[in-house]
Amino acid sequence: MQSSIYPIGEFIEQPFSEQQRREWLLDILFLPKIAEAVIQNLDAHQLDTSYRANGWTVKQVIHHLADSHMNAFIRCKLAITENNPIIKPYDQNTWVETSDVSNIPINVSITLLHALHLRWHELFSHVSASDFNRTVMHPEYNKEMSLWYLLGKYAWHGRHHVAQIQSLRDSKQWN
Repeated sequence: MQSSIYPIGEFIEQPFSEQQRREWLLDILFLPKIAEAVIQNLDAHQLDTSYRANGWTVKQVIHHLADSHMNAFIRCKLAITENNPIIKPYDQNTWVETSDVSNIPINVSITLLHALHLRWHELFSHVSASDFNRTVMHPEYNKEMSLWYLLGKYAWHGRHHVAQIQSLRDSKQWN
């Protein structure tokens, strides 16, 4: 279902393929530049606008991307270096309410995303096809998540949030 919540649709798991791997790696590599472009020239009022009723503001979305992707990077490193480790869930809705999200300019999170995604791309670029089967255990969902799943989910996740901001820009005609 495409909506203001899921403007590019929900994440759909894909079987492993080298073509899909290349596409998702490009999503990881270029997300910071695309996120930076979608917020370019937005003023403070626009950054404090929600992309939908009862949704996060643009500012919260950008800081959320940094928070979420830092957690995901660590989860990926755990999957590579440990045998099915249990990961720590967190409440993303309370994270977007913390003082750093309220008080720190979003360019700090954009800068963080540039560095983080460069490392993440490098990490994923050297994972063997068989190592994409390595897993982490997510206790909140009682589900094992493979490294392949995590790559796809977070490639989608970045595009998902950029699309939410772009949809807001389009609806408000913020050129």
